[in-house]
Amino acid sequence: MENKSHAFWTGLFTIVLVLAIAFAAFFFNVDRTVRVPYDLIARTNVTGLFTDAAVRYRGLGVGKVQSIRFDKSHPGQIRIRILVDQNAPMTHSTFATLGFQGVTGIAFVQLDDTGRDTTALASSPQHVAEVPMRPGLFEQLQERGDVILRRFERLSDDADKFLSDDVRNQLMDTAKSLQGAADGIASLASQVSPTTAHLPQTLQQIDRTLASTNTLIQNLNRENGPFVTNLNKAGNAAQQAAGALADMNESLREVTARVGFETLPRLYSFTDDLSSAARSVDRAADTFSTSPRSVLFGAPSMPPGPGEPGFAWPSKPAH
Repeated sequence: MENKSHAFWTGLFTIVLVLAIAFAAFFFNVDRTVRVPYDLIARTNVTGLFTDAAVRYRGLGVGKVQSIRFDKSHPGQIRIRILVDQNAPMTHSTFATLGFQGVTGIAFVQLDDTGRDTTALASSPQHVAEVPMRPGLFEQLQERGDVILRRFERLSDDADKFLSDDVRNQLMDTAKSLQGAADGIASLASQVSPTTAHLPQTLQQIDRTLASTNTLIQNLNRENGPFVTNLNKAGNAAQQAAGALADMNESLREVTARVGFETLPRLYSFTDDLSSAARSVDRAADTFSTSPRSVLFGAPSMPPGPGEPGFAWPSKPAH
């Protein structure tokens, strides 16, 4: 009986322990995060994407992929149902792209936001909101692969042309020309070297000349120097000449005033006297020419006019 009771309690303890472990594992592994469904609308390839793949918002895990299916209402379009944490900042400007984990080829959904419309994007199991899915980096490379290949072909053609015989000959000629120019510079340097040897002496002479020039300038700038003294003398002479000119101008103004106020009136009076004398001479000449005897007997008397004594009216002629 003791062996049977011991075995019973041992089995019961084992069962209880297993149940406790299972309950703990279930309790700690249960995801209690509240997630909201969203539909990603993809018109490009979704290679490497599977259900339960991670959904990340700018690198942070916010959910997982629930299902991937074709959109029957739009042929060629893929509808990806994702479950996103309700605290994720899903807005009307949020978009999705495919990212790849290293070199394994396993894809995940990468959510991002342009920031143009920060209004929250509401979604629920009854009304699932749609989020656009843009081409990823590899898809863009695939789309532009033809253009890139054509450019590489053009570069290869240009490289072939650059490595042609004509271009190589031109490069060789250019190298020879550069070598000739270098030789010319070397010969010029050899010719200039004697001149450069005299440069120290020339510089010393220039220094001495500059020192003499500085001394001359200092002597000229001295207040008691000959240059300043002569300038002062010239200035004094110029002031004296200016004073003499001022005196001369004053004398000329006085002479002009005297001529204007004294001499000119006298000259005008003399001119009037000359005019009167000339008129008298003219009258005398007229009298002599009409009556020469007036010189001996005097000027004839004029007959009396009307109203004067001795005036008589002339007689009328007989008919």
